[in-house]
Amino acid sequence: MTVNATNAIRPSQNWPVISATLILCVLVILAGSIAGQKQALAVLIGGLAGFSLYHASFGFTAAWRRVFAEGRGTGLRYQFLLIILTCAISFPLIAYGSNYGIPARGFVLPIGMGMLFGSFVFGFGMQFGGGCGSGTLFVAGGGSTRMCITLLFFVIGSLLGTMHLNWWNAIAFPQFVQDGLGVGNKFSYGMISNLGPGIAFGVLVLILGLLGLWTAWHEKRVHGEFEPPRKTESYIQGPWSPLAGAVALAIVGILTLVIVGRPWGVTWAFALWGAKGANLLGVDVLSWPFWTGWKANAVENSVFKDTTSVMNFGILAGALAAAGLAAKFKPLWTLSRIDIGTAVFGGLLMGYGARLAYGCNIGAYLGGLVSGSAHGWAWAFMAFAGSSLAVVAKRRMGI
Repeated sequence: MTVNATNAIRPSQNWPVISATLILCVLVILAGSIAGQKQALAVLIGGLAGFSLYHASFGFTAAWRRVFAEGRGTGLRYQFLLIILTCAISFPLIAYGSNYGIPARGFVLPIGMGMLFGSFVFGFGMQFGGGCGSGTLFVAGGGSTRMCITLLFFVIGSLLGTMHLNWWNAIAFPQFVQDGLGVGNKFSYGMISNLGPGIAFGVLVLILGLLGLWTAWHEKRVHGEFEPPRKTESYIQGPWSPLAGAVALAIVGILTLVIVGRPWGVTWAFALWGAKGANLLGVDVLSWPFWTGWKANAVENSVFKDTTSVMNFGILAGALAAAGLAAKFKPLWTLSRIDIGTAVFGGLLMGYGARLAYGCNIGAYLGGLVSGSAHGWAWAFMAFAGSSLAVVAKRRMGI
């Protein structure tokens, strides 16, 4: 995390910083008064996430595109570092935390045809939308009008996904897959519970280490040298190095586990916002099979009772503060038809895919892996395949 000490303090934009600070204060007060102290802390964790994501430009979309299209693997390797740093704490915390008064549960979820299809669709859509789940939030919070369109249609796509989720979940694996796995239409595996946190962590480090070495070998073969990572210029005004971003986001993930009691997630809130909006417009979403039990209560309750929502609000505010401090809050009000079209298309696909696949790069990929769940690996494989296909499609379309 080398800092360029010669870099002088630059002028900031005061009104975005002041606005973001006031928004965070209001969010903390509302969340705390409606849902308690933990909810108020969740807002602040979200604010740290948004601030870190913006200054580090720590997205997943560009890193996946670059390793496929350019052979540059720096971004992917720092994603692996983020996962390893988080898992070093999350694995023992999930296994033993309840013994010390810190109950933390992981996301160990089943792999099914709907989940596999959804992750592929999400990966395809994020290359058109221009961001992943967390990327959409921090770029929108930083002042991107195009990403605000992506976010809107991400919400709509998420709502549509809840309409069809039961149908997708009923689709069985092909017979040869069922025979091979010895299961019906779903398969789940938790590394922590089956191997223990120590061995599970060793296996994860081995797999990610081998993948990281492959990206390094491939980058060296294609370019002859490694791309030097960006250096941190200022921890207040940015930009940050990818190492600083990985460390900060690992802290976000660990704090979420400790305070909230489960891994960091993003896209459940988008589905909830869509359901709340549709409900206000007279759509009877509560009659849909997805929106039953506690989910129906979530639609009817205050949005400030939903932890994922208040963390997302915090991400938007944190990114706004970071953009103001960096003097980069400059919304572009003129968008081309291609900009709008790809934002709408990508947002819809990401929303729909995320709901089928238990989430996005944060909730399903990062959340799955830091929980030791096999579905995190399956999500990553299918989403990367979809992302790579989208890169090829965009190149052929000239966009």
